[in-house]
Amino acid sequence: MGKGRRRIAALGAGVLAAGVLTACGSEQGTTINLYYAPEDTFQSVVDNCNAQAAGRYHIVYNKLPRGADDQRQQMVRRLAAGDTGLDILGLDVTWVPEFAEAGWAEEWTGENKAAATAGVLPGPLETATWNGKLYAATKNTNVQLLWYDDRITPQPPQTWDQMMAQARQLKSQGKPGNVLFTGAQYEGLVVIYNTLVESAGGHILSDDGKSVVMDAGAVKALEILKQVTSTGITDPSLTNQKEDDVRQAFQRGNGAFELNWPFVYASFAKEDPQNLAHFKWSTYPAVSPGQPAKTTIGGYDLAVSPYSKHKPEAFEAALCLRNKDNQKFSALKDGVPPTLESLYSDTTPLDPSKPVDAKNNPSMQTTYPMSESILTAVKNAAVRPLTPAYQSLSTVISKVLSPPSAIDPQRTADELRSQLSDALQSKGVIP
Repeated sequence: MGKGRRRIAALGAGVLAAGVLTACGSEQGTTINLYYAPEDTFQSVVDNCNAQAAGRYHIVYNKLPRGADDQRQQMVRRLAAGDTGLDILGLDVTWVPEFAEAGWAEEWTGENKAAATAGVLPGPLETATWNGKLYAATKNTNVQLLWYDDRITPQPPQTWDQMMAQARQLKSQGKPGNVLFTGAQYEGLVVIYNTLVESAGGHILSDDGKSVVMDAGAVKALEILKQVTSTGITDPSLTNQKEDDVRQAFQRGNGAFELNWPFVYASFAKEDPQNLAHFKWSTYPAVSPGQPAKTTIGGYDLAVSPYSKHKPEAFEAALCLRNKDNQKFSALKDGVPPTLESLYSDTTPLDPSKPVDAKNNPSMQTTYPMSESILTAVKNAAVRPLTPAYQSLSTVISKVLSPPSAIDPQRTADELRSQLSDALQSKGVIP
């Protein structure tokens, strides 16, 4: 989820060369070039779709860099040049408005749209939509949960106020009491802030993404961030912590509460299996009692490039890559939660002809014992502000909020309102 800036010129040239070599076709039929983030077993999904295509087309998986900014910039530079060597684009859920507005994502219509939207949860589907039109098919989603050790905290807090009070009490007793979350100056901090804003019923931007709102809910979120980071209940390394730093801090016993993505469960199971039974989870604490938290979702969508010379095959291939069987495979093998609601109640293992085995033949229940909490959170999901200028907005928000302990709620809100208004005026695609 991090959006760290990195140099990409050399990598971009390498990918461009690879695209030239693979764009012209293959002995196995029409070549469909997929540009997507590295995912450990996604090549198996590609192979499966190639087998189903039976020679009509052949998908080539071109792996983008791991850094989200680097992924985006490579595709942006090639699409800006009208490169026909890109067919299917793997888009972070925050990029769809930008690519759609720039004319770099083909609209999904007719049967393709019907297939891409069937059974998809509303939150993930919203990330694939811009100005009422569908520009991508949802591949996977993601959502953070509250993680805790039931030996320290028998029951999870229901609100942020309760969580902070419990943290202070635990610390006063000499027990681990820190609230651990991504406080570094990057996208992870924006995710936390957006969750707090949405959970408080607030808005950063207007619904159409054209103007800055920063209403009372946005100010309330700043008050919570200030309180949690300035009262001695966060890790001393908060302003350097990203997702895996938070995970490691919790596993070392440096906190009572961890706000993080579901990948932490598999890591805990692998690294500390003897204590796994005590590693518990819940949906995010609410801002106000009785009002469910609205947790910011992540994930990836699949778009078709308007410059593709093989659009019918590209749409068909994209649908295959994110169909029910392949979303289930990716969920079980790569830990990326599905966007199809039916998969959360799926009890069959990966290979239905064999018994369930958590390691060799997993099911959703063995891999995602927290699937009910994930589904609840996704159903109440918050989407990051939808705007073509999201990259600029994210940079501004993370900078203004850093360090969170220095927040002055009203002054910071005014500063955000001013700087975000400037960012929205950029209008063009951010390079």
